[in-house]
Amino acid sequence: MGDEPSGVTAPRARVRTAGVTVICLAAGLLFGTSASLAREGRAEPADLVDLITQRDGQVRDLTEQADDLTREVDRLRADQETSAAAVDGRRAEELALGVGAAAVTGPAVSVTLDDAGYSLDTLPEGYSVDDVVVHQQDLQGVVNALWAGGAEAIMVQDQRIVATSAVQCVGNTLYLQGRVYSPPYTVTAVGDPEALHAALAADPVVATYRDWADAVGLGYAVADLGETELPAYSGQVRPQHAQVVDSS
Repeated sequence: MGDEPSGVTAPRARVRTAGVTVICLAAGLLFGTSASLAREGRAEPADLVDLITQRDGQVRDLTEQADDLTREVDRLRADQETSAAAVDGRRAEELALGVGAAAVTGPAVSVTLDDAGYSLDTLPEGYSVDDVVVHQQDLQGVVNALWAGGAEAIMVQDQRIVATSAVQCVGNTLYLQGRVYSPPYTVTAVGDPEALHAALAADPVVATYRDWADAVGLGYAVADLGETELPAYSGQVRPQHAQVVDSS
């Protein structure tokens, strides 16, 4: 090919010069952007550390609060269990007293009833043997009067009376909870002595017995015993009926 005209060479040179300039500018822009990103990239780890440190402090605070709340819940639960146990204990004691399963101590009053002591030969005229001995209704009347007078516990002879006890007389002997006793019969009650005396004086069945005692010589004696312990009932309580009581 022949030589190119000089007029064509100059534009090409200018084009190459312009291309180099553009490439340099682009390279500079890339280098600047990279440097800027590098600087920003170097700042990010510092911000992340601060954020982690901040979150760690918050977590610690929340953990301490949670621990405090847990301890408070444990304390309240323990208080509730203690309170419930105390209530259950008191209820158990009340039930134990009610069924005679616990000994009772307090001021007591005793009532002793006895046969008149006549034989067939000495029996007063106009009276029968039944008129001069203690009967079941006499003993039961004394027991009922003492309960009415607010007795906390009652014992007949040496046995504690409970809800299932039955005072029964067979002939001139007492049959009580599987055992047989002969007169005199002693009923002992723990309670307010004044109230017990008043209940005995006001009971019509006991009043009738006193009248017979005066007429034929039956034994009737009431005494204050002072502080006395009545033992717990030693037998088994087998209730025939149960009632649900609303405690609300």
